[in-house]
Amino acid sequence: MHEETHAVTRIGWLRAAILGANDGIVSTASLIAGVAAAGASASSVLVTGTAGLVAGAMSMAAGEYVSVSSQADAEKADVELEKHHLAADPEFELEELTQIYEQRGLDRALAEQVAAQLTAHDALDTHLRDELGLTSEMAARPIQAAAASAASFTVGAALPLATVFFDRGASLPWTVSAASLLFLALLGALGARAGNAPMLRPVVRVTFWGAMAMTATIAIGSLFGAVAG
Repeated sequence: MHEETHAVTRIGWLRAAILGANDGIVSTASLIAGVAAAGASASSVLVTGTAGLVAGAMSMAAGEYVSVSSQADAEKADVELEKHHLAADPEFELEELTQIYEQRGLDRALAEQVAAQLTAHDALDTHLRDELGLTSEMAARPIQAAAASAASFTVGAALPLATVFFDRGASLPWTVSAASLLFLALLGALGARAGNAPMLRPVVRVTFWGAMAMTATIAIGSLFGAVAG
């Protein structure tokens, strides 16, 4: 039996996981690099990084849940509206479906036949899929998205935070930055592999913006450290 596995079936949790891990690495590494560049003690850097991990994971989970819940509410509203239209004017809905299939390349007679058969099979599901583009694979899942985002943020943030245990000297800002750029490159490669996409562009994209963020925070931390000193 021929089986196909498409990346689109993973797009819900994949987007949340990549976003969470990327944010975890960049925000925590930038926070650690900035605080360390300002001359904070190793214990202060560790506490700051840990607080950033916890607060960031909770924020990502809450934000993802709220945003995806809004999407789910909109989808439910569209489902109810489509149910109403099908009950109120089924002939218009059948014609609407026929025209959709005509626009996709079927001749009128075949479009009418397909529309009639699919309507008889499951009118609501047909309209949701072919008129609105709503499918079970693409449906909003707030809890899944929140959990994936929080978990991936935690893993991502833990990576740069671990560097504090290996380097507690003046070179920490550069150590955590270099390690985090490596982590980001690996994340870009994993995301591309999971999405069946070429690796070069995602890797360059995440490392570039990560480098920009860490450079800015190191510069700001150094400035404040010099002023405080």
